[in-house]
Amino acid sequence: MGRSGGQVERIAASWLARRDGDHWSLADQSALAAWLEQDPAHRVAFLRLQAAWRETGRLKALAAGTPQGQLPERGAWRRSPYFNPPSFQRGDASGRGRRHGSRPSRFASPVAAIAAGLLVILLAGGFWWWRDAGRVERRVWQTELGGQKVVHLTDGSTATLAGDSELHASMTRRERDLDLVRGEAFFEVAKDHARPFVVHASGYRVIAVGTRFDVRRESDGLRVVVTRGVVRLQSAVDPGRAPTELPAGSIARVRNDEVFVQHVGPEQALQHLGWRSGYAVFHDTPLVEAIGEFNRYNARQIVIADPSLDDLKVGGNFRLDNSDAFVRLLQQVFPVHAERRGDRIMLSRAGRKQAPD
Repeated sequence: MGRSGGQVERIAASWLARRDGDHWSLADQSALAAWLEQDPAHRVAFLRLQAAWRETGRLKALAAGTPQGQLPERGAWRRSPYFNPPSFQRGDASGRGRRHGSRPSRFASPVAAIAAGLLVILLAGGFWWWRDAGRVERRVWQTELGGQKVVHLTDGSTATLAGDSELHASMTRRERDLDLVRGEAFFEVAKDHARPFVVHASGYRVIAVGTRFDVRRESDGLRVVVTRGVVRLQSAVDPGRAPTELPAGSIARVRNDEVFVQHVGPEQALQHLGWRSGYAVFHDTPLVEAIGEFNRYNARQIVIADPSLDDLKVGGNFRLDNSDAFVRLLQQVFPVHAERRGDRIMLSRAGRKQAPD
């Protein structure tokens, strides 16, 4: 019957303690090598404790395998196999029998016993955190054109994906990294000061601890809207550049690697996130930007065929799944001509001939 993990670690710790003593011999080295060859678990335990021995000192390795939260009674460490290795006679690496004539270990002092007892308590919780710190949980979410999805992250945060979006998440005990590959997402971040929440998009890092904000990749840049708390916008290409602090009510746009910030207040900032309820609210919004909103939610795409229309500014409240109503209003208010061609609606200035496809 194989030994438990705790038993293996105790034997490995005994080998470490004995090897550090004054009477290590070639026979002992051969016996250790034989024990390491018996089972891969022996080698894993020995190498792990050896690393702890080197990094944090002998006592950390000697405390391995002690039950969580258990404080040794007075004098218990003098009877410990770590201070009086029980049985290495005849090269027996299993820990059976007894070595005769061995003198008491030089570690068996009151100071060492107290220190080792304290380390037991610290190691009980810290060892497993250290072991799991490098584990990475990766997930990928996507939405179709016109869709929407709410995803729950392992740290307690949530992300709401707009239509035609893709989000990658990489979560560890030390960091929370997300990559918005395309589209838009609204984040409600759970507070964790030890692990900043970082969204990578369009060559920038949007960094928060506990807040609410929206990130949207655009054809010519990036938009960040903050509705609660503070986020930091940092260039990933030029990390030496000073970051931009964005408090609640900020709307930041990145164009040609330049950051432009507008402060409108939290309530007005929320109006830019109407897509979560299926609406778009425009206030002097460039036509090309408004059309981009509709094209994320409709199979029939609106195309500006005349560049002179780009500078038109639109306003109003529209259902994102009703692009036809938006186009009809454009024709009533502006000198715009709309022509439907298959899965596209071509916009041109009224009175001008439109070039064929």
